[in-house]
Amino acid sequence: MNCLKPIRFTGAILFTAILGVVFAAAFPATASAQDVPDLGPKPHVVIKPMESHIGNVTGHAAAAKSDYRRYCAGCHGDYGDSNGENAVWLDPKPRDFTIATFKCRSTPTGTLPTDEDIFNTIARGLTNSNMPVWSTFTKQQRADLVAYIKIFSPRWEKEKSGEPIKIPAEPPVTMESISHGKALFTKLECWKCHGPHGEGDGPSAATLTDSKDNPIRPYNFAAGKGDSRFKCGNTNQDVYKIFMTGLDGTPMPSFADVIQPNDAWDLVHFLRTLQVDRHSKENEVLSAAHGVIPPYVDRNPPPAAAPPADNKPPGGAN
Repeated sequence: MNCLKPIRFTGAILFTAILGVVFAAAFPATASAQDVPDLGPKPHVVIKPMESHIGNVTGHAAAAKSDYRRYCAGCHGDYGDSNGENAVWLDPKPRDFTIATFKCRSTPTGTLPTDEDIFNTIARGLTNSNMPVWSTFTKQQRADLVAYIKIFSPRWEKEKSGEPIKIPAEPPVTMESISHGKALFTKLECWKCHGPHGEGDGPSAATLTDSKDNPIRPYNFAAGKGDSRFKCGNTNQDVYKIFMTGLDGTPMPSFADVIQPNDAWDLVHFLRTLQVDRHSKENEVLSAAHGVIPPYVDRNPPPAAAPPADNKPPGGAN
């Protein structure tokens, strides 16, 4: 029997060695510090001394702490990361302030909005979402909340807001303008998302996601009633801004480098006709034409190309 002891001892050593290899593979001792996340409870929110400036009103982040926690944190989260306790039930998801990407802006795509852009969004709310109209806030409360939103992203410490785009005067609403807008809607392939009748049912609609991979639906122009409005406002100027600034964080791009200002106005005029129940100048013009939009005829076609050179040397020599 004594002859078995060395075998058992050797087997124990071998088993211990195998366990060591397994644990070493599962828990590498040489893991770098950057591979280890910050452990433990989240630190308290640090309220940086951020400010906002809207007209003659100056907002202060510290003054909005109570309002943010009471009215905003339930959706946007205590840390502004869109992970509030209500967020799981919401569609579309709340705005994530930590990445400082905003849909409704007067500034070029990719840039930070102005303080007034966020100020107006708080007051206006976002149609077709759970962001309500906060008309009960005073101007000072809204300005303070704008400043508070800035504490969540370091972009506000490193970047300035973009320069608001220039919006030219709107030309008259004519059938030619509507017709050209329809041609642009086709050429720019807007129908692939918004659908041929503007009902948000284009062939690409079901595949669209936002910058956080959440499903996102194209705007349904036909769904609204007489007071129908867009997510970022209800005036023609608001629609114009959407074309020229884009809706950052969504598949809706800026067309500032693709179309001219008058083209954008024509597109605005056509889109208004897709809001079939809205009382508008565009629908009055369309109604006068018995609801028929004629094909667009370009009255200023580009100049014809010059004929190719005959490659003969000067003087007619061969």
